[in-house]
Amino acid sequence: MSASTSRTTDVAGEKNQLRVGRLLKAHGLKGALKLELYTDNPERRFVPGAEFTLQVPESSEWHGKTITIRDYRVMNGSSVVFLHGVEDRTAAESLVKAILWMDEDDEVEDDAWYAHQLVGLDVVRDDTVIGRVLRVDHLPAQDLLIVKTADAEVMVPFVEAIVPSVDIPGHRIVVTPPAGLFEELPSADDSASE
Repeated sequence: MSASTSRTTDVAGEKNQLRVGRLLKAHGLKGALKLELYTDNPERRFVPGAEFTLQVPESSEWHGKTITIRDYRVMNGSSVVFLHGVEDRTAAESLVKAILWMDEDDEVEDDAWYAHQLVGLDVVRDDTVIGRVLRVDHLPAQDLLIVKTADAEVMVPFVEAIVPSVDIPGHRIVVTPPAGLFEELPSADDSASE
């Protein structure tokens, strides 16, 4: 999975759902939308008749609604969806940035976990427990693990470069964070006075 792909798959407090895509922009005049994939298997997820819950702002006319796939295609290397009830560019533009969720199924994709599986896991750096996962925040570009340390809550991008290993049975997540993510870095003034 790429760094921008979701590594978690459910919305906190709701029935387990898979986050499978985000609508990027209107494509053409007939209601098509370019799609950013958060799934390794788009041909299985975006079949005609597949229904998705929309994650949109409360002010959106689409808030609380679901949409159904009319067609899925790859056009010029981009994933494109056509949705029932979205017949023109204006309607498509009203859905830009919406995140698509579908009910959990039996297929869990490689390198993906449900957020509820991660909450409470120990966060380990260099074989030392440095905190515990409080929650997972789902952002358009990537998920963030919110980690409670002894001193603070730290937002950790849930990407493979920083979180290379998730061990659900071992109740731990291994992190290799960049300098300064979990600790204060010395300032230029501190090092000059030494």
